[in-house]
Amino acid sequence: MQDTRFESLKLWLKSLPNELGIDLDSISPASSDASFRRYFRVIGKNSPYSSFIAMDAPVDKEDSRPFIHVAKLLLQAQINVPIIFELDLQQGFLLLSDLGTTTLFSKVNEENTPSFYKDATNTLIQIQKNTKTNNLPQYDAELLRRELDLFPEWYLSKHLQYDLNEQEKIELESIFDQLIEQILLQPTVFVHRDYHSRNLMITEKNSPGVLDFQDAVIGPITYDLVSIFRDAYVSLDEEAQIDYVVRYWETAKKENLPVSHDFGEFYRAFEWMGLQRHLKVLGIFARLFHRDGKDGYLKDLPLVLQYTEKAAQRYSIFRPLVRILDASQKRARPTGLTF
Repeated sequence: MQDTRFESLKLWLKSLPNELGIDLDSISPASSDASFRRYFRVIGKNSPYSSFIAMDAPVDKEDSRPFIHVAKLLLQAQINVPIIFELDLQQGFLLLSDLGTTTLFSKVNEENTPSFYKDATNTLIQIQKNTKTNNLPQYDAELLRRELDLFPEWYLSKHLQYDLNEQEKIELESIFDQLIEQILLQPTVFVHRDYHSRNLMITEKNSPGVLDFQDAVIGPITYDLVSIFRDAYVSLDEEAQIDYVVRYWETAKKENLPVSHDFGEFYRAFEWMGLQRHLKVLGIFARLFHRDGKDGYLKDLPLVLQYTEKAAQRYSIFRPLVRILDASQKRARPTGLTF
């Protein structure tokens, strides 16, 4: 079957100014993500830029305007994000600068991994400190709740075929309410929403480069911290997680970001934010498989479930959630460990 959008993209690239030096014969897939967007790499001959990224965002499924708006905000804050050279909003095509092929994800097992995470932490602090939040949506109770509802709908019911009984529904509703209430008490900053190892590019200058920021909101200060240090794709042991979070917290205080002066309080907020995010991610990964036919995220479910269970087990208020997780996995805890 002919890929009509790909052919339209090539025609659009061919129509761009000659000084860009676009070599159409060099076009190749660069990456794809959980959305309907696709990315292609194309060589720039006799151009100041050796390569570009062409984004294909179908207008009936993706709105490119948030990407353009947030890119401008981040560039103004001197964050390393793709520069937009050309765009066609009617067709959903953008031509971007190329931040390369080396993700943080590809470097997490190297000896200098801590230096990469240090750079990612410093960049996050600069984003939170310097990025304006003009016209960004709020990460409000409605959005938080919509995300949480993905967990029973797609992970429990659709993926595990587990139907909550009436008591479990009441208990889960109460947990969701309390999570949202506490999360909304956190100070708010610019929130990327997917600040993790696959969206951070190791670059020679101003590393890391930052991708996939179009869903940015004004929201809880711990959200992006959870994304990077309890990454759905990278397993960091808890000692390393705590160490990185402490280092962020110490630097954030020095930079006058609105973090709690008590680390215990800050870490609790981090954990509760993480629980909300991971319940959402369980639902999203299940939906990507069952609705969208994308099975690549199924292999990441066990790590996300592990994060969810560990956080829930640490706080007595989440005991009903632990029981639901156990029941949905058809798992019985040894006597004395049952919540």
